[in-house]
Amino acid sequence: MDYFNWAYKALRALEFGRTTSLYGNLAVNLVVITVIALILDFVFKKILVFALAVVARRTETTFDDFLVENKTAKYVAHLIPLYFIYKVLPIVLKDFIYWENMISKGTSISIIMLSLWIIRSIFNALKDYLKQQPDYNDKPIDSYIQVVMLVLWVFGITGIILILFNTTITFLLGTFGTISAIIIVVFKDTILGFVASIQVTVNDIVRIGDWITIEKFGADGYVIEINLATVKVQNFDHTTTTVPTYSLISDSFKNWRGMMDSDGRRIKRHILIKANSVRFIHRDEIEDLSKIQLISEYLLHRQADIDKWNRENNIDKSLSINGRNLTNLGIFRKYINSYIETHPGANKDLTIMCRHLQPTEKGIPIEIYLFTSDKRWLNYEYIMADIFDHVIASVAYFGLEIFELPTGKGYMEE
Repeated sequence: MDYFNWAYKALRALEFGRTTSLYGNLAVNLVVITVIALILDFVFKKILVFALAVVARRTETTFDDFLVENKTAKYVAHLIPLYFIYKVLPIVLKDFIYWENMISKGTSISIIMLSLWIIRSIFNALKDYLKQQPDYNDKPIDSYIQVVMLVLWVFGITGIILILFNTTITFLLGTFGTISAIIIVVFKDTILGFVASIQVTVNDIVRIGDWITIEKFGADGYVIEINLATVKVQNFDHTTTTVPTYSLISDSFKNWRGMMDSDGRRIKRHILIKANSVRFIHRDEIEDLSKIQLISEYLLHRQADIDKWNRENNIDKSLSINGRNLTNLGIFRKYINSYIETHPGANKDLTIMCRHLQPTEKGIPIEIYLFTSDKRWLNYEYIMADIFDHVIASVAYFGLEIFELPTGKGYMEE
């Protein structure tokens, strides 16, 4: 019995020694692999980063400069030691199936993640490069890249799940089908943004650089960025408003691109004339009004035509209401029309007119309608103010009055 016990213990000791030796060799091999991987990472990082920097300095294109800025070479260098580990592990860990499986999975997942990161850095460099090209200044490059990256991340995550759980793509798709309702709820904004981004791009609804107005979100300024989830608008007070991308297709907004691309920017504004200040013009007033150069020739010919018509039709002019007559409002409209037609800020190739609108309880609206040749906001406001300053000051010369809501002082004076 003592002999058998001794033999059993000896065999256990021999087995333990062999196992200890195996684990010792495993530890040594893992340390060697780790050291070699670190050396490969260091060496290739130096080589690739230096090589790309040299190429970037010697080429005329700026694309490789953006590759350097986005550290693409550094990420590629990290991929080489990972690939080395992935190939060496089956040899080193052939006696340790469990550890080989675990570490191989971790290495494969790391390669997938790093590959996605490399692609992302290349796309970022491409985005920065295209934004410098005039043909792509107004294109939503961010949105395009985010759509592509979203698809790649879906494939990448799918691959990671397949590696982790040793499952098939068929089983995974079936599982996704059962939880699709939850996915739609959780990623609702992302899905809506994805669909909206495609529609905005395909239908050319908004471009970078467009001036848009969205009253719902208080946005009134230039679009500076369009991506998958949001649109950034820099307002004229230099604040930034972030608008959901899907709101561009679900809500109403104003895009001023048509005005900016046209030959002029429209002025459409009116003044209110008191109805009781409108009257017929007597013949003795014609001489004074003829001193106004813009309408002197008009008054001369117009009054001659009216007098001829009245004579031919035997009109009794003892009362001004009989026959045809000039009115102070009609002459004023003609003056405004002549004034804006000769204004240096008006675009003479587009519509110019002064029109009489439907009378209201606040007076008679006289609307000025024209397009300015200068579409810049500051100059546009200056031209419009210059026109209306003159028009308002001219009203008194025609015996007319502008309507204003009476104040307390106005009531006291009356």
